[in-house]
Amino acid sequence: MDITIIYDNTLQNKNLKSDWGFSALVEGYDTTILFDTGASGEILTHNMEKLNIDSQDIDKVFISHNHFDHTGGLSSFLDQNNDVEVYVPPSLRGIRNVKKQVYIKNSQKLNSHIFTTGTLQNIEQSLLIKTEKGIVVVVGCSHSGIGNILEVAKKYGDPYALIGGYHGFDQFELLKDLEIVCPTHCTEYIDKIKNTYPDKYIEGGAGTRISI
Repeated sequence: MDITIIYDNTLQNKNLKSDWGFSALVEGYDTTILFDTGASGEILTHNMEKLNIDSQDIDKVFISHNHFDHTGGLSSFLDQNNDVEVYVPPSLRGIRNVKKQVYIKNSQKLNSHIFTTGTLQNIEQSLLIKTEKGIVVVVGCSHSGIGNILEVAKKYGDPYALIGGYHGFDQFELLKDLEIVCPTHCTEYIDKIKNTYPDKYIEGGAGTRISI
């Protein structure tokens, strides 16, 4: 499986545009998922085009939480492809031009290898992918707490990777059993995480591609 960061405040690919927000493409296990949509539809579309990502190839949209820097590009994406299942927390209402909207409250299976943590603390859901190496966890901002997210992930297997926004997370010992850490977007202590776990660390930014 592959995870490509489409939208972020920093760049790994100079042909892309950076902006405060987050979006990633998750490909594998017979499905292609757009995880969050950044803040701007124009920037999301631009970066997808530069990365040769066709909106028509996306099967599902997974929105972590109802903050504009994760939902701002959703309407623009649905204008291009609304024949997708859109998984959202209960707090996200009024989505325009959506055909298949699924409100997620509890942890559940989306297909044989893809799961959601459920909307933890009524705030945010995270995406879980069950791979041969372990559970890959994709997070938006981790507002519900990385410890809580990893505990849910452990119900499906051993957490292997944590990719996305860690926000103000500083319980660095919780990352010790992971094989990959890619803190990006809103993460406050990126340098500390990088220095603590240099062998696990992958630099985030729009254009980063992680193959697992």
